[in-house]
Amino acid sequence: MKSIFPIIDSLKSYSSEWLKNDLFAGLVVGVMLIPQGMAYAMIAGLPPIYGLYTAIIPTVVYALIGSSRHVSVGPVAMDSLILVAGASAFATEGTMDYIIVVAALTLLIGAIQMGMGVLKLGFIANFLSKPVILGFTFAAAVIISIKQLKYLLGIQLVDVDGIFDEFLFYILNLDGVHLPTLWIALGSLFLLIVGKKLISKFPVSLLVVLVGMGISYLFQLDNVGVSLVGYMPSGLPEFSIPEIEGLPWGDFLPLAITLALMGFVEIYSIGQRLQSKHKAEYEINANQELVGLGMANVIGSFFRTFPATASFSRSAVNESSGAKTTIASLVAALIVILALLFLMPVFQYLPHAVLGAIIFVAVLGLIDTKLARSLWKTDRYDFVMLLSSFLGTLILGIEWGIGFGILISLLVLIYKTSAPHMAVLGRVSGTNFFRNLDRFDEAVDEPSVSILRFDARLFFANVGSLKSKVERLVKEKPTMKKFILDSQSIIDIDSSGIDGVEDIVNLLDERGIEFHMVSIIGPVRDKLFKTGLIDKVGRENIHDCIEDALSDQVDKPKLVYQTNVK
Repeated sequence: MKSIFPIIDSLKSYSSEWLKNDLFAGLVVGVMLIPQGMAYAMIAGLPPIYGLYTAIIPTVVYALIGSSRHVSVGPVAMDSLILVAGASAFATEGTMDYIIVVAALTLLIGAIQMGMGVLKLGFIANFLSKPVILGFTFAAAVIISIKQLKYLLGIQLVDVDGIFDEFLFYILNLDGVHLPTLWIALGSLFLLIVGKKLISKFPVSLLVVLVGMGISYLFQLDNVGVSLVGYMPSGLPEFSIPEIEGLPWGDFLPLAITLALMGFVEIYSIGQRLQSKHKAEYEINANQELVGLGMANVIGSFFRTFPATASFSRSAVNESSGAKTTIASLVAALIVILALLFLMPVFQYLPHAVLGAIIFVAVLGLIDTKLARSLWKTDRYDFVMLLSSFLGTLILGIEWGIGFGILISLLVLIYKTSAPHMAVLGRVSGTNFFRNLDRFDEAVDEPSVSILRFDARLFFANVGSLKSKVERLVKEKPTMKKFILDSQSIIDIDSSGIDGVEDIVNLLDERGIEFHMVSIIGPVRDKLFKTGLIDKVGRENIHDCIEDALSDQVDKPKLVYQTNVK
């Protein structure tokens, strides 16, 4: 039962002190969930009430099944934007047909995540590079911010083609700004930014919501044209089986797979980051995370929720507020339940501009320029992947951006593997050490010898690079009599690599140059025996170290190589 419900393990040693921490953390996260849930439902193209539903059901289910004790599951901005970008192609936003489509998509996403967890496919997270996710996140933050301008400026948006046209539309129509809406938005932004600095541990967004509703009620802002949330039904979400017949499930699949992977990457990366602070208390299990998140979305779809995953901001607040177990998440869900039961009539006075400001500030916090600058300085390949994913998402759209970024990361991976690092070595004067000639001035290049260290697995994608390097060395050093391949960094070799080494041996034989291999690790040595390449190279030309290969003492004692070849 503990493997199915990790919460059991955390409850075994539960104490009254932990309960105090969980109650406080749950209260803080719960009051954050209310405005965030409503705001993110707006991003997803749904009525705000559905954000509160998504803040309850998936949160409760994950608290029972998930492996992280600090992750806060519920609606998030980026997944909401991906959802509306894809789901709006099947139905008009805000309509009942759209709600049905979203529920069906949520069911499919949860089923995919559960299936991946059952099949132990959690390792897939390792193939989604961090720069690609960051670039996609940055672009999503820009897109979400632009889409909030209609709420912040009070400008009625007409049909536009793409995010650039939408932004240009607002720039060209600034004379149509609705001033009362703008003042509400600016005031909300001011309170959010300043309040976060002055009272960082208090959920400032809730304060902004309360102030916004109070001003709206006192001054009857709807009478001067300020857009309000309006009536929202009280009570808990009702059980409803998602529509199955008549929906284009095949067309849903690409969007569902994207959201399933994105949701998993978010919850797993956030969970790992928070768990690193509590290594002695619990461990994150990738497959359990998939099952827990998948089950949360599957069950949530029966209550008309939209896809949920981990929120970095709420999870960070949950951990910093002292949460000890997922009881904190259950308390947070209870806070939202109480709001649904007793406070919905009050929320009808909430201006859309307040929710737009909350979203605007939240998503801009996702853009980490410091990290981007760090990548530029430390790893240009990673920076190129980040930039490609960022521009690809902005240009191609949110639903294609992540795929474009993954494609770029694969191309970079192929390039890196096809052009591995190789170092030409020389002896450091007066020693038996051999170092890279390009890095060490003390290393001496002998005219009659070339020593090359190949720092990668030798296989079909990069064997051509090795052969080209050897040919170039032969041309550059006509006095060469001996070539030594330092194999200590070759962790594996495939059939193409075997053929490539044989080609190098033949090339050097034609020019009267001896070929030697040194420091071969066991698995590679086994391949040499199995393929017969050991005899082509010559057993006398296999050495334990470079010094032995350079020695003219042919009768020097040598190790007898052990191999598992039968």
